[in-house]
Amino acid sequence: MTEQDTVKLLRECDAGTKMGIASMENVMDYIHDDSLKKSLSDCKNSHEKLMKEIESLLDNYHDDGKEPAPLAKGMSWMKTNAKLIMNESDKTIAGLMTDGCNMGVKTLNRYLNQYTAADKKSKDIAKRLIDIEEKLAEDLRKFL
Repeated sequence: MTEQDTVKLLRECDAGTKMGIASMENVMDYIHDDSLKKSLSDCKNSHEKLMKEIESLLDNYHDDGKEPAPLAKGMSWMKTNAKLIMNESDKTIAGLMTDGCNMGVKTLNRYLNQYTAADKKSKDIAKRLIDIEEKLAEDLRKFL
């Protein structure tokens, strides 16, 4: 049970990091404020570093990880582009990214509660990813 919960939690973290990276890449070219761009770039780098760690652990279990759900990724892309067409501003980007962070924190906490038998290392990764998302949401407040 521990190994099964560990792999499932790591898969969800893998999908979450990939979703976060894709979301940040989608808005990067629209950002005007250098400090907002730096915040997102730093967060993207943190996601990429954590993703490598997750992939390494999943390799130990001979698991390929998990891609974000195509529907979720597509809906996120459509929402982002629709909002940016109507109002291409840093405020809009900060709002979109804050919504994404909040969704990620909520989802990751649900998975932490669901996969209680996961090992300490995978739970730590999930908590670190939550911390990264919460910090970005806090950093974005000044742009809302």
